Amino acid sequence: MSKIINPTKVITGKKTRWSYANVWTPKAANEGATPKYSVSLIIPKDDVQTIEKIKNAINAAYQEGESKLKGNAKSVPALAAIHTPLRDGDVERPDDEAYKNAYFVNANSATAPGIVDVDCNPILDHSEVYSGVYGRASITFYAYNNNGARGIAVGLNNLQKIADGEPLGTKSTPESDFGGDDDGFLD
Repeated sequence: MSKIINPTKVITGKKTRWSYANVWTPKAANEGATPKYSVSLIIPKDDVQTIEKIKNAINAAYQEGESKLKGNAKSVPALAAIHTPLRDGDVERPDDEAYKNAYFVNANSATAPGIVDVDCNPILDHSEVYSGVYGRASITFYAYNNNGARGIAVGLNNLQKIADGEPLGTKSTPESDFGGDDDGFLD
């Protein structure tokens, strides 16, 4: 049985880092919006294989979605003229160390992604997946045309945690809050 190849689907490399990982409970981007599961995938610039796969998938999604992108216009806008999802962390997030020397894409889905460990066993403990984890992501690129806003978006399929990483953000851990010096109040 041959495997069907989808040119708009990408499996990221193992050095991809997850940020803004809303993968357990869907969240709405703004009031009235449909809640979605989402993650920002930070891809090191030296992962040229993943970056190339993403660029190829964006081109494939553009070609597949030409009629949608054209809409009621006389012609299909050039790929360079529409929103594309591959973004440069050094340019767009220069003050965020996690995005330094990396590209990123934001992926989302109305349905929950499958989340597995390195051995493809389902991860059920929510504390195992957080912003800062390293892992692979299965994502699909597609064209959109919403009221004249045209571009290529990224759908989130599945996630595979490869390794723990330093948590991103400013949230403290219980150990850091309570594991240090005792203030001696009850001594």
